[in-house]
Amino acid sequence: MKIKEIAELLQGKVICGEEFTGVDVEKAFACDLMSDVLTLKAENVILLTGLCNIQTIRTCEMADINCILFVRDKVPTDEMIELAEENNMVLIQTRFSLFKASGMLYEKGVSSIY
Repeated sequence: MKIKEIAELLQGKVICGEEFTGVDVEKAFACDLMSDVLTLKAENVILLTGLCNIQTIRTCEMADINCILFVRDKVPTDEMIELAEENNMVLIQTRFSLFKASGMLYEKGVSSIY
């Protein structure tokens, strides 16, 4: 599923990285514990999280995750957006909960890493 389709499905707002929304995502990982994110060994992953701080961006940078979906209307700071832009990341904001967003993606064929 393309990132732009994910944003549309989840009624999300693309905060940055609009130019990369044509990229395919195959798997999703829903997590607020960044140490768990660092254990991932997959490509074409979207991270769904309610943890909205600079460490989320830094962790995704280290884990080669280029798309982050912030749930529950979490709003990234300007510093987070700047770092995400430097790393060619897509940041999306949705009003849905982590559970609801995960379920909606799963219904559309985005698989879980585990």
